[in-house]
Amino acid sequence: MPYPATRLRRMRRDAFSRALMRETTLLPSDLIMVAFVIDGADKREPIASMPGVDRVSIDQLEKLAGECVAAGIPALALFPSPPASVKTEDGREAWNPDNVFQRAARALKAKYPELGLIGDVALDPYTTHGQDGLIDASGYILNDMTIEALVKMTLAQAEAGFDIVAPSDMMDGRVGAMRAALEKAGYVNTRILAYSAKYASSFYGPFRDAVGSAANLGKGDKHTYQMDVGNSDEALREIELDLAEGADAVMVKPGMPYLDIVHRVKRRFGAPTFVYQVSGEYAMLKAAAQNGWLNEKAVVLESLTSIKRAGADAILTYFALDAARYLKERG
Repeated sequence: MPYPATRLRRMRRDAFSRALMRETTLLPSDLIMVAFVIDGADKREPIASMPGVDRVSIDQLEKLAGECVAAGIPALALFPSPPASVKTEDGREAWNPDNVFQRAARALKAKYPELGLIGDVALDPYTTHGQDGLIDASGYILNDMTIEALVKMTLAQAEAGFDIVAPSDMMDGRVGAMRAALEKAGYVNTRILAYSAKYASSFYGPFRDAVGSAANLGKGDKHTYQMDVGNSDEALREIELDLAEGADAVMVKPGMPYLDIVHRVKRRFGAPTFVYQVSGEYAMLKAAAQNGWLNEKAVVLESLTSIKRAGADAILTYFALDAARYLKERG
């Protein structure tokens, strides 16, 4: 019916009717907290480019995990920040069963078994060159040799107790190799969250500061393995391949600049679709809020809702605990 019989503003008149017709609702259970772990005890290292985010030792990480459980956040995505002394060209510290990453997983699963743990599977925190894979003499990342290293990482993380292993390296064929290795070793219920559509984005800078790979990477880039920012159809091809190889869920990264990709992926495949609201997105919103240019509570909830509205089933975000608190305050 045309106006005036149809007035769409009628349903916007009051809070109760806006709530009744709301199409997308953000919940703490949609969120995954992200944390960086370092060696030592009772340590917190602020990350200058990510105000409010610290690298933390395992004992401090346990406190953070407890806050997640109390807030109704179902999972924690963990990233290592190892010291320079353990970094090598081949990144072999990544599969050391006693490294800080594996020890953190054991500690968290012992204390909070109900909290899902997601482990990052990529070599860049552990390599002297800051790349996600092994390199040849020219600096080119070697796909198949890198997969062999990623499989070792995967098995070490599964043994340590990670519920989900998340390859973020963008090597071709790594999901299939990881799935085969997990099945053979008896880790049949270890899930794979594949970073299937990970773009060579400029929004990752603060994260590289956090894990300590920025200085090692220097002026290098990751364009030979991460996706070109101008491509969309290619993302669907990547995701189709990873699902065929045994991925249980797929990732689009970054978040807000790639909501068109999220929407296409969810509509095309219907598979569990995760989105990473990355460090650069966090830093921009946080800095603007600290300068009084934006209302932090409002823009955090709006940005996360927009990602869910696009089709995300779960969102990795440094704002997870803050967002859970804001949702509780909003009622």
